[in-house]
Amino acid sequence: MPIKLPSDLPAFDVLTREGVMVMEEGRAALQDIRPLRIGLLNLMPKKIQTETQFARLIGATPLQIELSLIRMSDHETRNTAAEHMEAFYRPFAEVRASGEKFDGLIITGAPIEHLPFTEVTYWDELTQVFDWTQGHVHSTFGVCWGGMAMINHFHGVRKHMLDHKAFGCFRHRNLAPTSPYLRGFSDDCVIPVSRWTEIRQAEIDATPGLTTLLGSDEVGPCLVEDPAHRALYIFNHLEYDSDTLKQEYDRDVAAGTAINVPNNYYPDDDPARPPQNRWRSHAHLLYGNWINEIYQTTPFDIRRIAA
Repeated sequence: MPIKLPSDLPAFDVLTREGVMVMEEGRAALQDIRPLRIGLLNLMPKKIQTETQFARLIGATPLQIELSLIRMSDHETRNTAAEHMEAFYRPFAEVRASGEKFDGLIITGAPIEHLPFTEVTYWDELTQVFDWTQGHVHSTFGVCWGGMAMINHFHGVRKHMLDHKAFGCFRHRNLAPTSPYLRGFSDDCVIPVSRWTEIRQAEIDATPGLTTLLGSDEVGPCLVEDPAHRALYIFNHLEYDSDTLKQEYDRDVAAGTAINVPNNYYPDDDPARPPQNRWRSHAHLLYGNWINEIYQTTPFDIRRIAA
């Protein structure tokens, strides 16, 4: 089954050209099934790029997915056209007021790592989102800064500044081969990393109820399961396109910002050569497994989610 998207959303044409099954809303309404309702709270500045990356991954399963795009209520984005935001995004305040529920919610990262959580302009509303998920979302997936913010809110686990950016592609060990979220995973895998902060394994280990599923000797824990809050936290970027790290590197070089060549990304570490994507299959596995777990466990009557 395909992912259901508005036909004029940019991701619709991009994914159609890639061979991902997409369905416009009118055709989807003819199918007598309940699609999984997945929300995407998009905190990234490049909204269209991010929504396409996640739509590609959650739309690759055999299930029909209804993707809802959500934004913070009072935060104005400066990198995406206002017309796009008006046409496709709903503010969280509107979603909350509607009383609707979701089978899954993805909360993205945001390029604000240098700020303490409480200094983020929308922090108060974001903590309301976290608490709201406990009564309205069956499974939540916090990504990079979004995952760090969630694990801090629910457990007090801190983020720590690094003395240099963790940047590139790093090998990660499969620490929980029997986890349903890692079904089909190799013993290790390569995952893109791009962050100035870290979550420390010792603090996770000291927190009851948290289990690290993927971790790296070089860049620390990556994927953490939090069953009590029906959540997963991933601190790295399996959703990245092949050239996303290149875009970040080229941007910093052009701006004169000190930045290392992304680790283990370009062939022979030569930025003049096209980067190689060695994480795509595991990205599809992880998000496909997450969608499958939601499908297996979410109530058929969506009103009973978190009841």
